[in-house]
Amino acid sequence: MKILGINGSPRIGGNTDILLDKVLEGAKISGAETEKIILNKLKFVGCQECREMPDDRPCIIQDDMQSIYPKIKNAERIIVASPIFFGSITAQTKAMIDRFQCVWRAKYVLKKDMFSEKKIGAFISVEGSNIEYFFTNARQIIKNFFNVVNIEYKYELFCPQTDKKNSILDKPDCLEKAFELGKKLATF
Repeated sequence: MKILGINGSPRIGGNTDILLDKVLEGAKISGAETEKIILNKLKFVGCQECREMPDDRPCIIQDDMQSIYPKIKNAERIIVASPIFFGSITAQTKAMIDRFQCVWRAKYVLKKDMFSEKKIGAFISVEGSNIEYFFTNARQIIKNFFNVVNIEYKYELFCPQTDKKNSILDKPDCLEKAFELGKKLATF
């Protein structure tokens, strides 16, 4: 079982990163092969809506996004992790998702499904306040992304009131749920 975690937080070692590591730890203990991508370490631009987009591959822009397409295609489980910024996912996460516009075009306009193999996905998120509709908004964006790349939105974990650095460590219930989520992803 290959499980890919995508960290969309700009803060390495922060609450989102810690929570994602817990999910991956649970998956690894259950026998899964895990990998983590930290979007903020990659160099890529947002979608440029290229007119000369080819019909037979994901994107013509040659940057670090080219490494993400095959990783998502080859993983059996995908976890997207993003803190809430201004009531939604981070710019890093949204920029990655927007770069799948070429996959959307291939699937819905050209009727070529580049990500035809079904996968299982999870979305985990933290936010500083306790405003439920922030998670609702972020969830919808992730669901739209998952739909384009044929990932079933199966699990989610939202941990509010985690604004301060390492405040997720004061929420053992969220950490335990994250660990259990990783185990579920590895054995489902």
